[in-house]
Amino acid sequence: MKRGRLPLTALRSFEAAGRLESFTLAAAELFVSQAAISRQVRELEELVGRPLFERHHRSVRLTADGRALLATLTLAFDMVSESLDALSGRRLSQTLRVSAEPSFAGCWLVPHLQEFQREHPDIDLVIDADPRLAEFRSGEADIAIRHSLASERWPRVEARPLARVQMIPVIAPALATAGRPLDRPEDLLQHALLHEDNRALWEQWFAAAGVAPVKLERGAIFADGAMVLQATVRGSGVGLIDRDHALDDLAAGRLIQPFNVTVPYGAFFLVTRRFEALSQAARTFVDWVERSYPGAGRQAR
Repeated sequence: MKRGRLPLTALRSFEAAGRLESFTLAAAELFVSQAAISRQVRELEELVGRPLFERHHRSVRLTADGRALLATLTLAFDMVSESLDALSGRRLSQTLRVSAEPSFAGCWLVPHLQEFQREHPDIDLVIDADPRLAEFRSGEADIAIRHSLASERWPRVEARPLARVQMIPVIAPALATAGRPLDRPEDLLQHALLHEDNRALWEQWFAAAGVAPVKLERGAIFADGAMVLQATVRGSGVGLIDRDHALDDLAAGRLIQPFNVTVPYGAFFLVTRRFEALSQAARTFVDWVERSYPGAGRQAR
């Protein structure tokens, strides 16, 4: 098709709808009505002569042809956006938006931010603690740090492994001496066990420690590891914490690790739209994280 006849408005509407998998979200991003998005997509489908979406009652899903077109369009629009940013001088900005997994942000990133700021006082960080994958194209973030139990890549972004997660039991010294000696792993059961998301991970830890199957039906459940760590330091119970996130408290004597048994729990990844297109500020931050994070020397794969 000749460039002069390219349906740019329809292509932009399709790209947003396909990337977000929603006509409603695409309309909000482009500041138009949902009806306008739907009309533009249908006109594009008529032009190419095949469906690009499967339409269901309350959702849409890309067809194979739609996925192929989306991959090309997203890359093309990204490159255009990056070129315009560079020409306008936006890439020279020293304000960096970082979206971090809440446990990573609370347990390691925020406590170590002073180190980054001392090295790079000219870079202002905007930190957002959010487990959802950031929408880089709308300016929510320049770089993200995400945790995954299984995935190593996500659609339309690039991911770089940072570190595998190994969970260890930790307890405040005062609590550790408050009951029977912790001679065997099952001795931990005399104390409250603190859980992240659900109780299954502690059950996995006891299995790895050689304890007969344990079914846990009690114990506080927290939304993220930073809450578990804070509650553990305050003596509320025994926490199962990412080893890298417990290092500072272990070194300071605020926590002790009673048993050297670990269980794997996925990995952390650095995620962005395209690493080669990062601003200098973002590259500096990525380099610092990879150099400073304790587990970065251990491959995430």
